[in-house]
Amino acid sequence: MTLIVFVSYFYKSSSMKRFLQSLATIWVHELVQKGRRPNHPMSSQGRKAVPMKKIFHHQVMKVSFSLKHSFGRPTGLIFLFVLGITIAVWKPATAYPQARFNHLPDHGRQSYIEQLPQQQIRSGSRSVPTQDIAHGKISPSNNTELRGVWLTNIDSDVLFSSQNTTTALQLLKQLNFNTVYPTVWNWGYTLYPSKIAESAIGELARIATPLEEPFEPELGLKGRDVLQEIVEVGHQQGLRVIPWFEFGFMAPSDSELAKRHPDWLTQNAEGVKTKPEGSHERVWLNPFKPEVQQFIQDLVLEIVSNYDVDGIQLDDHFGLPSDLGYDDFTVELYQQEHQGKLPPNDSKDPEWISWRANKITDFLKQLVGAVKDRREEVIISISPNPQRFSYQFFLADWANWEQLGLVDELIVQIYRDSFKSFISELEKPELQVAHSRIPVSVGILTGLKNKFVSSSQIRQQVGAVRSRGFAGVSFFFYETLWKLTEEPLNQRQDDFSLLFSLPAEAPEIKEEYLETP
Repeated sequence: MTLIVFVSYFYKSSSMKRFLQSLATIWVHELVQKGRRPNHPMSSQGRKAVPMKKIFHHQVMKVSFSLKHSFGRPTGLIFLFVLGITIAVWKPATAYPQARFNHLPDHGRQSYIEQLPQQQIRSGSRSVPTQDIAHGKISPSNNTELRGVWLTNIDSDVLFSSQNTTTALQLLKQLNFNTVYPTVWNWGYTLYPSKIAESAIGELARIATPLEEPFEPELGLKGRDVLQEIVEVGHQQGLRVIPWFEFGFMAPSDSELAKRHPDWLTQNAEGVKTKPEGSHERVWLNPFKPEVQQFIQDLVLEIVSNYDVDGIQLDDHFGLPSDLGYDDFTVELYQQEHQGKLPPNDSKDPEWISWRANKITDFLKQLVGAVKDRREEVIISISPNPQRFSYQFFLADWANWEQLGLVDELIVQIYRDSFKSFISELEKPELQVAHSRIPVSVGILTGLKNKFVSSSQIRQQVGAVRSRGFAGVSFFFYETLWKLTEEPLNQRQDDFSLLFSLPAEAPEIKEEYLETP
């Protein structure tokens, strides 16, 4: 209102009138010409182009001086103040068009996006319109894209009742997701009724974790088979279901698994078996020990044999922290293969890293072979950290696994706030090599219990993945898609509906990678 009164009052001034006309001309010119203006510093006539900023500055100072001369210094200052507010409001909407998506009414988003400038994001030889990225459009020649999400029982209630699980799967289908990765193994327990787990730890299944207060071990079970529910409802909705072994070789130090099988655990050079993670102590099963390998393999085969799953996923915990491996069994095994020589005290010694990583690779070969013998069509999905961190800190050499044909689907977790760092990881050579052979997608963080990730960051990262031609994305984790967030639920769901506005099939796995290695 202040701005309207101010403009009405001074519009009679010829200087103000000329200024407003010039300002309107400049704004319209900027909006029309934005993205089309050549970068060359000379105009088409060969003369140096006069910057629009300079014209604008000249007109501002001219009007300000005129108002000061006619009405006094305060009036000139008021003019500059009001103008500054006007520019501040106007500027973000033109400089950052993606920011406008969040404030549109539901009924107006679609038509508004259609009017956005047809700018291009260029990556190598491929150009992708920003409008296509905003819509979630895919090139007509490639109507496939992985659109996945991880379902966990940590900081999430999606698995704790049949109603929650069914509602979530139906909603994901409505928003054009096509793959779910439900956890089936964490906190030292299976989340499905397992005879293998019952034999090893005395308990068929457990969905609840000590994070719930009060802790109720039977919470969410009540005779349920949550994995069977997800398979049945997921397939009814046209979703792929790929069970996720979330904890891999890791377990809580106070779990029944750790208590009943202390000989399965490994340790560091100082003899310490526990490692802190958050507010809980963790232990790690020894991936080199035959009994541990058999236990993990039996769990995987139990699922493959008893459930109509589309695949099995192993993540960054299918490895071992590189400071571990100094238990008696592993030391003796190393000595047998090194003429009695003890492992180096330096856990980062290259040969010691390589030896342990190769042992984990050998077990993966065995595991994949067993799965493919049981059901050849089952997808082996791997979701590790970026290669350097994965290899150096967790002995998981996934770049080698891919080269050996052990991986059907790769989803690299690139959980970065910095867009520059995110792009840097996308362009790593090992990722490009894998991308040329198998479907490679990117894991994107949508938030944590105490960490908010904005829709704009998610959109930007999805756009970068698409512009580089990767197979798709998977989000960690379900609850943070639209519940554990600072943004309104409707807004978050609308944003995902824009990302995935058209249905898409999950990437096809090439037959040569489904063969037993």
